[in-house]
Parts: sequence; structure tokens; C-alpha cells
Amino acid sequence: MEKLYAVNGVELCAETFGDPADPAVLLIHGASASMLWWPEELCLALAERGRYVVRYDQRDTGRSTSYPVGKPEYSMRDLAADAVGLMDALGIERAHVVAVSMSGGVGLVLGVDNPTRVASVTFVSTTTGADDLPAPSADMPRFDRADFADVEEYVAQLAVAEMGPLADLESMRDLVRRDVARARDYEASLTNPFAMDFDGPVHGGFGDLSMPVLVIHGELDPLLPLAHGEAVRDAVPGASLVMLKGAGHGVPEPLWEAFVDEVVQHTGER
Repeated sequence: MEKLYAVNGVELCAETFGDPADPAVLLIHGASASMLWWPEELCLALAERGRYVVRYDQRDTGRSTSYPVGKPEYSMRDLAADAVGLMDALGIERAHVVAVSMSGGVGLVLGVDNPTRVASVTFVSTTTGADDLPAPSADMPRFDRADFADVEEYVAQLAVAEMGPLADLESMRDLVRRDVARARDYEASLTNPFAMDFDGPVHGGFGDLSMPVLVIHGELDPLLPLAHGEAVRDAVPGASLVMLKGAGHGVPEPLWEAFVDEVVQHTGER
């Protein structure tokens, strides 16, 4: 059941699955994406494998605190502090962090600046942000050209952005429609995460992560081509990379089982 938590002066909506006595897995999705982008079925599959799963809406997504369009009053470090505050509210001492796309930056700040609270990090479909990495596919949609009064245009563009040959377009459209209907302000969701201050860790970078790190990346990611995932792997001493064959940006339903297997193995007791 979803619940609102008071954290760092804002409201964060979160939902948990499984036994709190099991190792905690904190799921953090990417820019503009609410907790719905971690499907309930996927969360339950992780819980059934002995993990206490937490999914939540970051600021400006879903039911969590929203800000005026174009005026986000937070930075990447604030989002990382929110994750720690949510862990505190849930009584979680240490969590395995799984961070997607832009929220790879949140996972990085958590791992570098809060190492005692992070048992491991899994970076999914993310990047180091290096200037020499490949640009997104020319076919990727431009959200800044969308008509914010046209919900179906959101649906079409966001669904295409996540598409790979294994993804189901109608399922993606249904997810986006539910996300739009649930959000406090969907225009803010699509705008503010890209307008915040992208400050990084205080105490270093990818090379300073001291916990086990797994990188999972789609073979056919149109937004952040595979070289981005390879760059993350190469930047973290001892990190490993799992390529999801046929996947685009994110994890399509046919690969949920493989994804769960990788996360469970990576988050096992050490």
C-alpha cells in the first residue's frame, strides 16, 4: 500500500514489498518516472526471492511533492538525501540501491557520500556523462516540443522513448497514461528534473565507490547507447556489466526474470 512520508521538508510517496527483515533493495527510477515504472509484478518477484523492496516517487513525480514548472527547488544531492531520509523513515540501516538512467547520479551520490548506508549499487541504463560518449538516436522524441495539453502525445512520445524490440507498445502506453493520471503535475514531471542543479558527490566520483557495483544496460538503448554502460563499468574498479540482449532504455517485461536473477545474485549476503 502506498504511503506518504515526511522527509527533508517534502512528502515522498513510497510502497514496500516483502519482509522488512530481508535485505533491503531501494529502487530509484529515472527522470520524470514515478514508482509505477517499477512494475508491481517486478517488485513482487524480487520480494519472493527474499528481498525487502522499496519503490517510491521522487520529487516532481507521482504523488510526491511537486514544484512550479521550470522552478525545481532541489538538486541531485537533495534527491540523494531524500533517499537516505526515506530509509530512515522505514527503519532501513543499509540498502542495495538500484538506480535507473538520470537517477544513476542519485545512486552515485548515495554510494560515494553515504557508503555506510549503501550495501551495493546497481546502475541500470545510465552513464558517466563523459563528453566523448555516443549521442542519443536521432529518432528519440523531443519532449520540449510536446503540447502539454495533449495527454495522448505524452503517451506516444514516452512510450517510443522506452521502446526496444522486446517491449510492448500498448503496455507502455497504458503505463504512461496511469502515470499521467496519478501525478500531481505531469508538466512539472517532464520539465523540472532536467532543470535542477546536477551537483555530484562531495567526496569523489565513480572511482570512489567502495561497495560492489553492477551495471545493467540494454543492447539497443536509443537514449544512452551501450557505450555509456561500458563507460560506467570501466569507471568503477571491480564493476561488472550485464548486457540485456534486445533491450532498449530500461528493462522490458520479457527480461524481468533475467533482471531479477541478476539483482538477487548481486544483493546476496556477503
